[in-house]
Amino acid sequence: MTASPEQLVLMLYDGAIRFLNQGAAALRNGQSDLGRQRVRRADAIVEELNVSLDMSQGEVAERLRSIYIFCRRQLLDANMHGSAEHVDSVVKLLSELREGWQGALAAQAAA
Repeated sequence: MTASPEQLVLMLYDGAIRFLNQGAAALRNGQSDLGRQRVRRADAIVEELNVSLDMSQGEVAERLRSIYIFCRRQLLDANMHGSAEHVDSVVKLLSELREGWQGALAAQAAA
């Protein structure tokens, strides 16, 4: 309840990445139901990130929306085909976004 909106975004990235790593591991271990469930949870987080974008912020918001849509397509493919590789590609993208977001928060705190 005390987290700033910026910290909440970071927490959403953390949650999505955690669920995706769990989902990929489950898919690799033949636990397809568990893997798909974890991927769906991560997909819901990515959708929340997408719908919460302030599109009045211009190009950055537009690019993030494109990334989130791509991630959701990858996750749909992952669930359709039981593909941990599709999940891994989304983990990579979200991890990079998370690092950038964390860096921006650190810079904001230092200012």
